[in-house]
Amino acid sequence: MAAAKSLPAVASVFAAPQEEKGHLMFKFVLGMAGLALAFNLSAQVEPNAGRLQLAPPPAADATTFEIQQIKKLISQDPAVLEKIHFWDAGAPGYRWMQMTQQLAVSEGLATPYQTRALALVAAAIYDATVAAWESKYVYLRKHPSEIDPSIQTAVSPTQSPSYPSEHAAVAAAAASVLGYLFPDQAEAINKAADEAGQSRVLAGVAFPSDVVAGMAQGALVGKAFVAYATADRSNQTFTGSFPPAPGVWSSPNPVTPLAGTWRTWVLTAGNQFRPAAPPAFGSADADAQYATVKNLKRTNPINHSAWFWQPGFFQPWLQTVEQKIFENHLEANAPRAARAYALETIAQHDATIACWDSKYNYLELRPSQADATITPLFAIPQHPGYPSGHACASGASAAVMSYLFAADAPGFAAMSTDAGMSTFDAGIHTELDVNTGFTLGNQVGQQVVAHAESDGSN
Repeated sequence: MAAAKSLPAVASVFAAPQEEKGHLMFKFVLGMAGLALAFNLSAQVEPNAGRLQLAPPPAADATTFEIQQIKKLISQDPAVLEKIHFWDAGAPGYRWMQMTQQLAVSEGLATPYQTRALALVAAAIYDATVAAWESKYVYLRKHPSEIDPSIQTAVSPTQSPSYPSEHAAVAAAAASVLGYLFPDQAEAINKAADEAGQSRVLAGVAFPSDVVAGMAQGALVGKAFVAYATADRSNQTFTGSFPPAPGVWSSPNPVTPLAGTWRTWVLTAGNQFRPAAPPAFGSADADAQYATVKNLKRTNPINHSAWFWQPGFFQPWLQTVEQKIFENHLEANAPRAARAYALETIAQHDATIACWDSKYNYLELRPSQADATITPLFAIPQHPGYPSGHACASGASAAVMSYLFAADAPGFAAMSTDAGMSTFDAGIHTELDVNTGFTLGNQVGQQVVAHAESDGSN
């Protein structure tokens, strides 16, 4: 991850005089008329999304002090503006999901750990956003430029109330989880979180106290997710082995053989939808499956599909989530954008756990292991063949994405088919591996959709 440019410190603002800090804890009651005056109610964004209420924002005199500090901090320095626009791109979680993707790849995580990382960060972002929303529509604090029109903002204020800052809440939550997942990158990650929060003050679109409150709330959410992650059984040590045996998959370096036993998000367990066993090695049905792989006539489109999906399935699906968020203008609707990220990544992770449960239960040979005359397009992964991980995860993603963006359902189905069949095209899976993966993934995806339909968002 490239080193981030430093933003001017705003510690002097956060360290306001003691009498000003005290206002953070003052409680006050506003009547309905006062609430209506506090914020433009016609511009509400998901006013019912919240669950956890903060103490009130600072009172009027402290707010006046903060406005004066904001005016002093606003800068036209190109390096500052570059960072402001960087963190303002997309929904508050956009840059953090990109960072998670980049770290999952650069740190060489195995597939189940990749989906685990994305699901943990996305879910933390979502919960931090929901937590922020409770206080936003209780206190209805105006943005600095709404109180003092002389403030020239570098970017547009959000359509939701100012307190707390959702960008700060998301940054703190994501950084907490990422620091746990990638401890060697924790310093850079924490620096990025500070810059994300500071950028809102330097842009003139948030009060320092908005950022402080958001950071504190996000840190609590992140801490809860780290506690969840430490108990998800992903840290188990495998002490067994898979020695060569006739008709049985083997490998001296099995990839995450215990992933099928990890804690799931929505499924009751990894084996909830375990498919029936594949045809026995040496049977006519098994021989027919391997023969289909052997007889595949390669073309440029087939090879292109295989190589496109070879690095992994989660990157194209994450990019698709981001594309649909932008196409549907959800970058301005932080709760909906965060929900899309969370549902898709959780579906992929549960589908991957379910897939690994079947893989290491049945230990089906890869095509080139069953028939040495079969030459795959690239090296076979070091985990069993049945079912296809690409198909499992993509089937789950297509189900969730079709629920979230129904008009694009045919495109998601086609993308899922392309992802799954790419593993057959590469010669590393049979068609049965792929088709079983589609079925299993769709079952997982529908469970996630059922959960989503009852999450209160409708």
